[in-house]
Amino acid sequence: MPRAAMPCCVPPDGAPLVAVLAAGSARRFGGGKLDAMLAGKRVGQWVLDAVGSAGLAPGIIVVGQDMPQFACDSGWRLVTNPKALDGLGTSIAAAASQALAQGKPLLVLLADMPLVTPDHIGGLVRAGKSAATAWPQGRAGVPALIGMSLLPQAAALAGDAGAGILLSGDTSVARVDADPALLIDVDEAADLARAEDLLSQRG
Repeated sequence: MPRAAMPCCVPPDGAPLVAVLAAGSARRFGGGKLDAMLAGKRVGQWVLDAVGSAGLAPGIIVVGQDMPQFACDSGWRLVTNPKALDGLGTSIAAAASQALAQGKPLLVLLADMPLVTPDHIGGLVRAGKSAATAWPQGRAGVPALIGMSLLPQAAALAGDAGAGILLSGDTSVARVDADPALLIDVDEAADLARAEDLLSQRG
């Protein structure tokens, strides 16, 4: 059972730009997965609420041409990625360009990972200049904090190349362990039922 979430208490001048990626087509789900209801909230809303509970300010949501309703209702700034169908890398690049313009590191989260906790988000922000979630088999991936030194490379990503290709190749990137349950993403209808069951176990 995860311990109670605490705010990450990041000083305002050290806070990253938070980017939630929500531009996928959700083909495997049959469309509309980020607006599907999960334990009383839309799937995408869970990540936004975790960001707020971690003590971080709303940032941007990267969307495609078909904007999910949770994003439209969020009050966050929406950044449209016209190349969304080309792959996840284009959404990371769009977010990294925004962070570079603001002179801030970038915290990348996926809207279809509703079980990510405020504790994990705070741990990434506190870990160092760049930090990645430690996935099985030693992979580094999202959620992740992309520091200023890696932002130009992130802004050049294309196609399906994700943040892991940058984070795994840099030995200075901190690895933050995560309960495997946090890493579930909602790709298919069965994943929604599994996520709901795990959320019910949190109490």
